[in-house]
Amino acid sequence: MSELERLENNSEVQINLCSPTVAASETSQILDTLSTKEIVSAVPRERQELLKWNGWGYKDSKFTVTSKDGPLTNDSAILKFVGNRYPIGDTELPYFKQWVIDTFNLDLANKKSAQPMPSSYPAPVVCNEFSEKIKKLNILYSDSGEDRLIRAHGQTLYDIHTLREGTFPRIPDLIVWPRCHADVVQIVKLAHAHDVAVIPFGGGTSVSGSITCPKNEARPIVIVDTSQMNRMLWLDKENMVVCFESGIFGQDLERELKKLGLTVGHEPDSYEFSTLGGWVATRASGMKKNVYGNIEDLVVRVKMVTCKGVLERNCSAPRVSIGPDFNQIILGSEGTLGVVTEVVLKVRKLPAMKLYGSLIFPMFDNGVKCLREIAEYRLQPASIRLIDNDQFIFGQSLKPQANFFHSIIDGMKKAYVTKIKRFDVKRMCVATLVFEGEEEAVKRQEKQINIIAKKYGGLPAGATNGERGYLLTFVIAYIRVSKSFLFH
Repeated sequence: MSELERLENNSEVQINLCSPTVAASETSQILDTLSTKEIVSAVPRERQELLKWNGWGYKDSKFTVTSKDGPLTNDSAILKFVGNRYPIGDTELPYFKQWVIDTFNLDLANKKSAQPMPSSYPAPVVCNEFSEKIKKLNILYSDSGEDRLIRAHGQTLYDIHTLREGTFPRIPDLIVWPRCHADVVQIVKLAHAHDVAVIPFGGGTSVSGSITCPKNEARPIVIVDTSQMNRMLWLDKENMVVCFESGIFGQDLERELKKLGLTVGHEPDSYEFSTLGGWVATRASGMKKNVYGNIEDLVVRVKMVTCKGVLERNCSAPRVSIGPDFNQIILGSEGTLGVVTEVVLKVRKLPAMKLYGSLIFPMFDNGVKCLREIAEYRLQPASIRLIDNDQFIFGQSLKPQANFFHSIIDGMKKAYVTKIKRFDVKRMCVATLVFEGEEEAVKRQEKQINIIAKKYGGLPAGATNGERGYLLTFVIAYIRVSKSFLFH
């Protein structure tokens, strides 16, 4: 029997792409087995209990429009971001209200309600043999319309618009929640045997359309929701690597590592709601990639279940010269090749110091030149992002109403920038920075960057603005759809 025939007849075969040198099973003496733990996720399995079913983020966090008194008009409208999970929570946003009116030419009195959760759903395409075998394996599953709809989409503009105003022509037929790698092997094996299409699902934050069900797909479609596979399997403190199951959410992963004085440092915009497996499948980039790297720089090895077997490179050496590197094939594959089940990642000690900063420039071109020189000198704060004037104005609009004292201070700062330094508010831009590392190195980098910025007319704008700009990244997704905050 040929190797290909053997693989086709045995979906549980393990494909070893190189002779293992330090496989996990051979290094138990250096693994911290006490780190193996069940993790209580911040996001429940029935995620609609906590998260919006038809939009981004937490149910208790959103933009609202109410009236001070009397009928709702642009003048009487109060625009707030409710909830206390973010820096602008439960705060009136008068500048943002005006920005919304000016930018979108909206009549805030013309509120439009999003459609409610549907009461009926497309009939599922059922494969009874597959469903019965899933039940016998004691694998969690659901065929409810609500669970199917919630996992029928990502977070593209099309997805959110469809949820609020239309319907999806095709949604998955069955949701399964594997608890471990072995469950996934069984699910994929059964799906392959019964011609059932499989779509891996992590946090549902995809903006590539990869979890959308093809509308003309006649086969049954099963969603493999990995969110119940969220254990830390082992930690190698000597070599600073850790193994997690792929369904762990970013906020859970970092919380657990922080308890051990460690971090992965990967922080994409979707960090709160995306999963480790999703980071691998989408080849994700993090906001602090300058120091920690993108996901492809952090991954040591990946375990993935395919219809032909389990794909894994067991070699844990720092670098392997032989190829091809199947990690790189899996990274960015968007779930088309198989289901990622376990990921080994590099970890670092928590930084001794974190420092936020910001710089303002008279024009975007000045900022570009400054950041180019910073890069040429290999100065690498954990995060440095240049924001153009449109985004600068938008960010300023999210500031709450200042009290009398702060109004005076802000007025003095604005007068200095616009009157003395002659910055044009309609052209200026800002760079936000995050430094992480040893205190001496952080302060040295900050000083060098400020010197370079001065050459291009840049001015330090303070740590508060830098921190606010960085953290507001997590809020922006709540208004990713134009006029979305006008929906109930």
